[in-house]
Amino acid sequence: MKVLIACEYSGRVRQAFRSRGHDAWSCDLLESEDNSPYHYQQSVVDVIGMGWDLMVAHPPCTHLAVSGSRHFAAKKASGVQDKALDFVRFLMDAPINKISVENPISIISSRIRKPDQIIQPWQYGHGETKATCLWLKNLPKLVPTNIVAGREARVHRMPPGPNRWKERSRTYQGIADAMGSQWG
Repeated sequence: MKVLIACEYSGRVRQAFRSRGHDAWSCDLLESEDNSPYHYQQSVVDVIGMGWDLMVAHPPCTHLAVSGSRHFAAKKASGVQDKALDFVRFLMDAPINKISVENPISIISSRIRKPDQIIQPWQYGHGETKATCLWLKNLPKLVPTNIVAGREARVHRMPPGPNRWKERSRTYQGIADAMGSQWG
């Protein structure tokens, strides 16, 4: 299966599909963290029409996540929030048979549609909380693979720093593996 992992720099989801024999590629404006040759460092707009069978998209949540709701008025006034929502719509409407769009709790739910599923890292082997919404097209809901007891909000409590946004956006390996095994 030909798989596009949109807006992913870490390579975790791409590798989860590649390790299962799929022709999986990541695409992000940033270079790949794992220096993989299976990464397009460019806009997903340029590669979305290349005949993919499945896309797992991780659009930037900076202007969408409710954790930043105190800034929504300014983001709305400047137009950046509407541009972010237009990008999500673009991904959801892509000419690809199977699509998953992933984002934290966000205004996508009220401005576009409710998610099909909300998952937590602790359902996939990581003792942490981070509600993650999935909007699905022709894909089944993910089934938990390893429910663990921990419920730490590590991501929420990360200290400020220049790479905080990168650390917060990285897909948990257990979730990436569940996507690769269940959707691949």
